[in-house]
Amino acid sequence: MCHAFLQNPNFLLLLLQIDTDLAVKMHVSGCFYCTGKLHRANYPRKPRCCLDELFDDFSFRFSFCCSVCRLRHTSVSVRFLGRRVYLGLAVVLMSASRTADTSKVARLGGMLHVPTLTIQRWREWWASQFPHTTLWQAECARFMPPVRLCDLPDSLIDRFSSPIEEAMKKLLIFLSPLTVSQVTLNEVR
Repeated sequence: MCHAFLQNPNFLLLLLQIDTDLAVKMHVSGCFYCTGKLHRANYPRKPRCCLDELFDDFSFRFSFCCSVCRLRHTSVSVRFLGRRVYLGLAVVLMSASRTADTSKVARLGGMLHVPTLTIQRWREWWASQFPHTTLWQAECARFMPPVRLCDLPDSLIDRFSSPIEEAMKKLLIFLSPLTVSQVTLNEVR
């Protein structure tokens, strides 16, 4: 299922459209430090687990530079999960315990060119670092009954109960604040 879902061009194009919309909103709002005009300053990415025919569309991250203070503004993303080189969708799906069988993980990782140690690192991130993120600390109380931390990301995927494509879209949107540095109110103006 994971391999097929990562190879769905329509879903990946939907993620690109969401990222484009998020970038337009940031561009229109202007600099949040000095209210200067933002100019496009996308930076290159070399995404892994991306379809060859969509590689060019995923080979950059939407970003802007202020015309006055020159500070960079990178919009949140549903395509990427922070600075990881793999698509965020791959990080979520391949970290899920539904693929916990070691031989299945190795086979799937081989098909998608993801080393088993990388998948183990992602699972460790979900288990030990994700619960301590500002996002999770702020949002975890919204889930009733509470999300089982030992079952992340599966238990989180299950909370976005919808057809799998809709659930993954909602989950990636939920995780999107993790894709940029957090700005506190004290830093703005």
